[in-house]
This record gives sequence, C-alpha cells and structure tokens, in this order.
Amino acid sequence: MSQSTSKSEATVTIQYRDRRTAEAILRAIEPDNLTTPEEVKIEAEARGGVVTIKVECRRGIGSLVATLDDLLSCIQAAEKAIEELG
Repeated sequence: MSQSTSKSEATVTIQYRDRRTAEAILRAIEPDNLTTPEEVKIEAEARGGVVTIKVECRRGIGSLVATLDDLLSCIQAAEKAIEELG
C-alpha cells in the first residue's frame, strides 16, 4: 500500500454566544484528538466565544474529509447536549 506524502489541511472556525460555550465544546472534542493516527494532527483552541480547529493530514484528502466529518459530528452532539442542559 503506498503512503501519501502530500499534506492536506483545513481550519474550522465556529463562533459561539460566549466563552463558556466555546470552552465546553473544546473540552467535548479533546478526547477524540488523543486517538488520532500519527499522520493526522489536530490543534484546537477556544478564545472568547470562538473555537478554532486546525487539521493537518498526511493520509490523503479522503482522510482529511473523514476526520473533519468526525469532528463536526462530535461538535454537533456537544452543541445539542449543551442546548438541552441550557
């Protein structure tokens, strides 16, 4: 199996109503970041009410898209949980 050496990357920025919500979302996705393959790097931060996630992938564009899809699904689930608690 050949391994892709090209790097694909994407940045996702999401604005929330306040800092507390952004930090809760960040905490909700952090466990997923710990189990990424070696060829995938995820950096996420919350500043004010903004969550910024940068994904770098050396496994091809398909893997980048799959990683983004997983992250966005986790974010959506966290948003729904926060909404139900609020």
